[in-house]
Amino acid sequence: MRLSDYFLPLLKENPSEAQIVSHRLMLRAGMIRQSSAGIYSWLPLGFRVLQKVEQIVREEQDAAGAQEMLMPTLQPAELWRESGRYEDYGKEMLRIRDRHERDMLYGPTNEELITDIFRSSVKSYRDLPKILYHIQWKFRDEVRPRFGVMRGREFLMKDAYSFDIDKLAAVASYFRMFAAYLKTFKRMGLTPIPVRADTGPIGGDLSHEFHVQADTGESELFYDSDVVQLDEAGIDPTSPKVQDYIAGWYAATDEKHDQAEFEARVPEARRRQARGIEVGQVFYFGTKYSAPMNAVAAGPDGAPVAVEMGSYGIGVSRLVGAIIEASHDDAGIVWPEPVAPFKLGLINLRAADAKCTAACDDLYGKLRAAGVDVLYDDRDESAGAKFAAMDLIGLPYQLILGPRGLANNLVEVKTRASGERREMAPEAALNFFAGPR
Repeated sequence: MRLSDYFLPLLKENPSEAQIVSHRLMLRAGMIRQSSAGIYSWLPLGFRVLQKVEQIVREEQDAAGAQEMLMPTLQPAELWRESGRYEDYGKEMLRIRDRHERDMLYGPTNEELITDIFRSSVKSYRDLPKILYHIQWKFRDEVRPRFGVMRGREFLMKDAYSFDIDKLAAVASYFRMFAAYLKTFKRMGLTPIPVRADTGPIGGDLSHEFHVQADTGESELFYDSDVVQLDEAGIDPTSPKVQDYIAGWYAATDEKHDQAEFEARVPEARRRQARGIEVGQVFYFGTKYSAPMNAVAAGPDGAPVAVEMGSYGIGVSRLVGAIIEASHDDAGIVWPEPVAPFKLGLINLRAADAKCTAACDDLYGKLRAAGVDVLYDDRDESAGAKFAAMDLIGLPYQLILGPRGLANNLVEVKTRASGERREMAPEAALNFFAGPR
């Protein structure tokens, strides 16, 4: 994509309404624009990142055996009355009445709707287990939306729901998704810290939140450093030993932290304290919804059994902000390569120079033909302005061409995260970006 054609409304100054780094940088980098309090439009650069994050989430859900579907944003209120949550949920739920005077709501979550779908379709233990998920926009009417996409009113979520015939199988589904979450966040360049959590309005008695470290995180984390070394490949979800191990480490937010327990269970050298941002949560809640909503399946003996359920959420749009909070510097965003909107920025230092422009155009065409996502700054701007723009939007690499280097058949490659600069021939640069790495 040529930057001269791209819709990228950059801001030179920090917006006064932005209180945290991710909000400031997303506005300055032309990723989002506010529509109303807590509600944002995703502009082309931001939307590309959102799609990258969403695709990683989707791939890991599929790999874990979950099946994708799509549920609507609007739900009938009677389902929530059936479960007993309609009056309990609070003012965060946006309640609507349609032209036929039917009570509706803009879904803040989907336990009731998925349970209704399940009970009308599955009748026997032979059809179990099942894990279904969707990625959909949600709305919660926060009293004080702030921090940009980190605490907005409208947000994109991945929600998965598991259905099993007994508790043993349901807990295995829970830890299968637990392992999938570890892999998902690691693929985005993050270090996930799973902490024991309250279940809140979702319900149940087993839950973990997944946090990533950031100085601006809402929660204070206290954890055993061994927690971050956990390898998802080694988690056998059917093994009670693995389940006991995960349940047995110490990792908690300030709300559930017990300093005496922390000191008793964790050697001093492994005690860690940091601030964190929640990016996902997993719940096992048994028959909280299946029992009142009569979601039953015939067991092996033919008797009807209320199915055991769990739910698993990832804040897809929130993750974009969390990644920026965890990966930025004074110049701007530093995208991990798997979620970057483009792999590299191609910078023409002298757009008015015919030879320089011809060489840039040639390299741009070859990179695109090789399938490389490249943003080509072909604007007639100063070199300083181009470097500042590329540092701000944070692409993993910059490929810099100018008359002086070109005279020696050299281009410069800058790695955004480290600042390392290397000179090489244009052909070598093409092979570096287009070849396997």
